[in-house]
Amino acid sequence: GEMKNRAEKDMAMRGGAFIVGAPGPGRSTASQTGSDKEAILDLVTSRSNAQRQEVIAAYKSNFGKDLIDDLKYELTGKFERLIVSLMRTPAYHDAKEIHDAVKGAGTNERCLIEVMASRTNQQMHDMVAAYKDAYGSDIEEDIIADTSGHFKKMLIVLLQGTRDESGVVDADLVEQDAQDLYAAGEEQWGTDEAKFIMILGNRSVTHLRMVFDAYEKIAEVSIEDSIKSELSGDFERLMLAVVQCIRSVPMFYAKRLYKSMKGLGTADNTLIRIMISRSEIDMLDIRECFRLRYETSLYNMIKDDTSGDYKRTLLNLCGGDDDLAGEFFPEAAQIAYKMWELSAMTKVQLRPTLRPAASFDPAADAQALRKAMKGFGTDEDAIIDIVAQRSNTQRQEIRQTFKSLLGRDLMKDLKSELSKNLERLIIGLMLTPAEFDAKMMRKAMEGAGTDEHALIEILVTRSNEEIHAMNAAYQNAYKKSLEEAIQSDTSGHFCRILVSLVQGAREEGPADVERADADAQVIYCLTLIELADACNAESDDMEMKFMSILCTRSFPHLRRVFQEFVRCTNKDIEQIVKKEMSGDVKNAFYAIGNSCLFLYHSMLTDDRALIRIMVSRCEVDLFNIRKEFKETHDVSLHEFIQVETMIVSRSARLLTLLFGVFGGENCIFH
Repeated sequence: GEMKNRAEKDMAMRGGAFIVGAPGPGRSTASQTGSDKEAILDLVTSRSNAQRQEVIAAYKSNFGKDLIDDLKYELTGKFERLIVSLMRTPAYHDAKEIHDAVKGAGTNERCLIEVMASRTNQQMHDMVAAYKDAYGSDIEEDIIADTSGHFKKMLIVLLQGTRDESGVVDADLVEQDAQDLYAAGEEQWGTDEAKFIMILGNRSVTHLRMVFDAYEKIAEVSIEDSIKSELSGDFERLMLAVVQCIRSVPMFYAKRLYKSMKGLGTADNTLIRIMISRSEIDMLDIRECFRLRYETSLYNMIKDDTSGDYKRTLLNLCGGDDDLAGEFFPEAAQIAYKMWELSAMTKVQLRPTLRPAASFDPAADAQALRKAMKGFGTDEDAIIDIVAQRSNTQRQEIRQTFKSLLGRDLMKDLKSELSKNLERLIIGLMLTPAEFDAKMMRKAMEGAGTDEHALIEILVTRSNEEIHAMNAAYQNAYKKSLEEAIQSDTSGHFCRILVSLVQGAREEGPADVERADADAQVIYCLTLIELADACNAESDDMEMKFMSILCTRSFPHLRRVFQEFVRCTNKDIEQIVKKEMSGDVKNAFYAIGNSCLFLYHSMLTDDRALIRIMVSRCEVDLFNIRKEFKETHDVSLHEFIQVETMIVSRSARLLTLLFGVFGGENCIFH
């Protein structure tokens, strides 16, 4: 009765939303002076879906008209799609999304994946009934007609809505399922897709989370990494979505929302679908997961990426801007804890994109390079084809052979024949890794201003051995120690951090659980001191301890420290660093603390950073970086290089050769 009264009260407000006039062609009502969009969006977004259904019924009772038809007539564009979608029940909204995805030209596989991977059994059953009622056809038959292969089979399994929801877990079955998945994928040539479909499509959420943990211990890789390596295409994307939803539905939607707004244009249909379907379920958790993963609030990203009444409606659905103090909601705290645990457990197989040439003749390569640079003009393509298809060790042989056979310095010849980005790329590839790192450090510190970002990137990501080799190369090339150069070009805490890192003395062992707990307590004490605005001496002492932990502990140990920090404090280490520190010190600590999550935005905007990363990682883990880039940005690195950068065509060709012809997880470079 109360809901009915509210619906009738809403109808009393109708005069501010619609002005009814004489019927127009093809509809029952027409507007005389236009619609009050603000009144519509405020009313619609301040009612639950059940209340909106009461409003629809009362509208027809009071005015004899269909509210959805009137809304379609009065509104336009994205705002109309959003408001009309809000007026449908969840089941009918899902049914329409699936119908739109499979009917017409082409199939929207991403929509199918999102909806089918994330719905509960009851939501599936309701959607099936709504689809039959709305379109007079069977949803299963329409999906079968429009999809194929293992992708189709998994969709049909999910559509049945028969996932175990008993909550009972059999430890023996957990171990058996983990072994079966391992045998079906990593352990054999080819993949037993049917086993993946059966287990991931039917077992309970609690059971599968335990299976994923057991699988990781057996395979020493996460189930996600196995799916990426064993499956492909839409089937791979669907299975990954199922796994992500098993781990955390809010995090799954946070990723989908980010991708819908990141980059050129906005995937408005995805944005609308998610904001509507989750606003009454788990939007607060999605917001927290969004901030946890992307370091910005969902509210702010919507505000920056949309406009007008459409934006206002979405922001109302979002519900508010999140506090950046670093506190987690329970769901986000559990996810953060699990993320650090996974990163500590997983043994990552680094995969390069550039490997040694099988049939290598340094003399022939030297002659070919000389020929490419003789006479009028330079054959850049010939130079690219040789340099980009040899390992660094082979390139050093070519350098030596070039001088032995021809009495010429290959580096000088290349510099005289090439220019700009192509010259920087080729010369960077011809240097040894230590020489290249030393040169990049020198470039970061010479001239006006310092490229602090480059200094952090290089020192945080190099092994002890690589740092020692870089130190020696710097001393040999510039007759000055790298430590002295850093001290003369930087200052304060930032200088001390860099000097600590340049020693190459980071521990390289596994995590020490007891020590990790103590280290987490040090970080927590630092946050308490900062929040209490304690004396500088006390704060400086704790910051030095914090610096010592971040600069000397092994990365597996640091991941365990951050996991313990979440458990003890319910706070976000990333937000603490961002809030309590500033400038280059913050960037350095943040890069160390996020060695598996830090995003190098400079790769997207700075040609020098792009060249530096491509040259230094192509024989280490560029294949991993490539996959991470695609997963986050929804565009391949190949496409980004060809379309988005300002690098000239031959340089772009060389970069694309480096990252993909031959065929890797160090997420920091993503």
